[in-house]
This record gives sequence, structure tokens and C-alpha cells, in this order.
Amino acid sequence: MSKHKLFNADSLTAIGERFEQWENNELNSFLERAPEAKSEYRTGSGLPVDRVYTPLHNADQDYDRIGFPGQYPFTRGPYPTMYRGRNWTMRQIAGFGTADETNRRFKYLLDQGQTGLSIDFDMPTLMGFDSDNPMSEGEVGREGVAIDTLADMERLFDGIDLTKISVSMTINPSAWILYAMYIALAEKRGYDLNDLSGTIQNDILKEYIAQKEWIYPVRPSLRLVRDCIAFGARNMRRYNPINISGYHISEAGATATQEVAYTMATTVQYVEEALKAGVTVDDFAPRLSFFFVSQADFFEEIAKFRAARRCYARIMAERFGAQKPESCRLRFHAQTAAATLTKPQYKINIVRTAFQALSAVLGGAQSLHTNGMDEAFAIPTEEAMKIALRTQQIIAHETNVPDVIDPVGGSYYVEKLTDEIEQAVWDTLAEVDDMGGCVKAIEDGWFQKGIADSAYDFALRKASGDRPVIGVNCFQEEEDYADVEIHPHDPETETRQIERLEQVKNERDSGEIKRLFGELDRLAEDESENIMPVTIALVKAGASMGEIVEALRAHWGTYRETPVI
Repeated sequence: MSKHKLFNADSLTAIGERFEQWENNELNSFLERAPEAKSEYRTGSGLPVDRVYTPLHNADQDYDRIGFPGQYPFTRGPYPTMYRGRNWTMRQIAGFGTADETNRRFKYLLDQGQTGLSIDFDMPTLMGFDSDNPMSEGEVGREGVAIDTLADMERLFDGIDLTKISVSMTINPSAWILYAMYIALAEKRGYDLNDLSGTIQNDILKEYIAQKEWIYPVRPSLRLVRDCIAFGARNMRRYNPINISGYHISEAGATATQEVAYTMATTVQYVEEALKAGVTVDDFAPRLSFFFVSQADFFEEIAKFRAARRCYARIMAERFGAQKPESCRLRFHAQTAAATLTKPQYKINIVRTAFQALSAVLGGAQSLHTNGMDEAFAIPTEEAMKIALRTQQIIAHETNVPDVIDPVGGSYYVEKLTDEIEQAVWDTLAEVDDMGGCVKAIEDGWFQKGIADSAYDFALRKASGDRPVIGVNCFQEEEDYADVEIHPHDPETETRQIERLEQVKNERDSGEIKRLFGELDRLAEDESENIMPVTIALVKAGASMGEIVEALRAHWGTYRETPVI
């Protein structure tokens, strides 16, 4: 890479002399009269923050590491025109009750101007339990939509043209089955699979690291992800078969630097798995996508997104030899930080969300979800979702922020933060490699301990007031939450869902189901073949999610984490 320094040596020397004079004169005399509020300033991640940033902080910066939008290393954005070409996808998440109820919420949000669908599933669906499983009692449709069979998927997307809107599905342990149902529905409607766009989260490694939702041991779970990536690369040129997620790593307590570093570590593992399946890096890498949180520290978040793009580009080009520019282009969905939402003075969550959304846009997000003001209580109401969507629309259409690509690029502070976060990522990846790789680090609890330590440190800072949270540890008020409108949960949801599941099981061809499960049993022991085709055939034949999950559990067993103190 050529060297194009931002500042020459003579200029830096002159600036350094003037900076020293400023410190000795104006600054010191002012501090004698009016000391600063704190003795130490740090970012949300704990990186030290100087009082002012100058070219001296970027003395060794090479402009090629900043570059231009749509050009390697993509620091300034993955596309040459960014939001001047089209705005980010406004993708408010929805999911509760039955498929019919969630379908109505989808249509409401689309009528309000939403431009992409994002789906939350209930806990039984996430964990691979059918709605009639005793483990599902009381949880069916409560925290997301219940999906047991392809018939549910058909109702979920009734009246919605899947070739006209992108669909994101937030699901991990049972992701390959939802992926199969989505594909089966598309084929039943006669769509060309290459016309589908969107993503399925399918990031199982971050479950072991942070979110703690898994079914099988790590290595067979990785096989399922590998098969999804390989199937997508060969059959669905616009759909992302994985959405590698730092969001949940952050929400579990990780810092911004850990969020990017741990996400890059899992990315390396996924790429290695896909290569083992015989898919070339340039065939699947363009369809890898990412999911990050947009947290409270405004400038650190912007720098985090820029650093993530630069790290990913270098990983793909230098470590895996990717040749296509699009293989090195990180594209990400952002969500504002649920962990920052508070019950006290809950309406000010609107303000928190607006600033977090703005940092995601300034950081170059391709897709964005803004949280509802009432999510600290329950699933957001329609009013809360509309306000959250309108927040994005105001940024997009009233502020003129999208008119300039990477408008904070060149900021002495942001460029320095970007460099510091990037370096922290390289340090972490080197440490993971020395331990034997991502899976070994998970099994040893290394990532988990890092998050626990950071979460504990943040809790101490919050308790002491060093980390202010309005309404919680400062500017508090006496409040009565009796008048807060809560999204209702219909107690009959579970009964209706079980009845529909029983109907599907009664009407299907039991002989065909038995034959296909025999094929699944064979493939469970043969890693050389892709498991997606038989899964698609099973859901088309009426097999339920829980039945597929249990059939493989008989072969692969379950996973129990070793606690880390």
C-alpha cells in the first residue's frame, strides 16, 4: 500500500510547538481558575480521552487507511454513494403471538413507511421446541412469534411479496430450519431464489460467547452454519445466510472494542468452516453480513463502525486472499441499545434512541432498527414503534445528514479512536490465534470471562455515578407506572397455536415423513453432505421444527457450558 501521510514533519513540529505554548499559557492559567470536572476522562470502552485532539494524534496516519467510500479498506463506507443513492433500510423488528398477529403488525409498519421486515421469534421457536412441548408452556408467542411448521411461515408472510422486500430473521440455534421454511415458501410461490433478499442471523458462536441460547455442542452447530453458507452461496445470490452479531456481545456487557474484536474472531472461524466445505472465499464472502449495536458513547460508536469495516477488509484480503472488492466490504445492520433503555422516565428513551440512531447513520449502517420507548416494560406498542420509525425518517429526510458521506471522517478525535479500536482488534485476534482459535477460546471460557469482567466494571461505574444514567442514578423522580400502556399477551395464543400444529401433523403423509427422517439420520453422521436440502424437503412434507431438532439431538447430544469465575 502506498504511503500518503496526512501531515508533513515540518507542520507537525510547528503544531507541537504551538500546542506546548497553549498548554503552558492559556490552558494552565484557565485551569487554575476553573478546574475540570473530572481527573480522568474515558470512552464507554475505557479508552483514555484527551481534552483536545490535533494532527499530533494522527502523526503517522496514512490517508490510504482512510481512503474513499466504496474503496478498500472501506473505512468511509461500503458503497461509493452511500445514502445519496438510497437510504439505509428502516427495519423495525416485530414478532408476537401467532403468525397472523405478527403479519398484521408487519402490514401496519409497512403502511407507516418501513422498508424492511425484521422478525423476533418466541423462546420455544428460538430453542427448537414445538408449541406443544411441555418446555413451551406459558412462553408460546410471548416474546416473539411462534413458528412450528411451514404452514405458520405461510401465514406470517401472507399478502407480502418476498421478492419486493428484504426479510431479516433473528434466530440462531434453530436458524437452519427457519431458513429452510423461508426457502420452501418461496419455492411454493414460484419465486426465483435469487430474487430473495435479507438475512437470517444464524450466528451460533456468539450464543456460546454471550446470549446463551444453544441446542447442540459447538462443532455440530458450526456444521449447520457452514451448510447454510454453502447452500446460500450456490443458490441465493442476494440473501445473506448469516448475520454475524456483535450486538448481543455488547448487550451482555462487552465494551465497544470487545464487540468488534470478538465478532471478528467468530468471523474468522465461520470463513474457515465455509472454506472446508469446498466453497471459495469469493463465492460466499460477498453475502456475509453483520449486526452491531449503537451504544451511548456517540463518537466511539462511529469510530467502532469505521474500524470494523477496515479490520474486516484486511482480514478477508490478507488472511483469506479474497480477490473481489465485495468480498472485503463489510455491510451491517445496527440496532440502538436495548440495555440503555430505562423504566424511570421511559419517554426519554426516545432521545437516547435518536442519538444512537444518528451515530449508526454517521457510522455508515446499511440497515437500522430503532428501539421503542417502552421496551423496558414489554414488546413495544404500535405507538412506540411508530415514534421509533419516525425517528429514523427525521434523520433521513429532515437533517441533511445523509447528504455527505462519512462527514466525521478526518476528525482528529474520530480518526484516532478508529485507529485505537482497530489495534485492539488485532491484539485480540492474535491472542485468540495463540490459544488455538475461536472454538477453543469459547470452550475455555475466555470470551465469556472478558465480557463478565467488563460488565462488572460497568456496573460499578454505574453504581458509583461515574457513568451517569438519567433517571436512574441522577435527575431522579418519583414515578407511578400504572398508566403505562403495555402490549397485551393473549392467553389463548398457545391453544390456537397447538391446534394448528396438530392439524398439520394429522394431514401430512406419515410415510414420506418417515422416509425423510431416515435420510436426516444418515446425514447427521455424514458431514460431507449438506443438510439443507433434506431439511427443506422435511418442512415441505409437514415436519415440525421440534421434530427435526429432536432427531438431530439423538445423534449430537446437547451442550453444557463450563462456568467461568
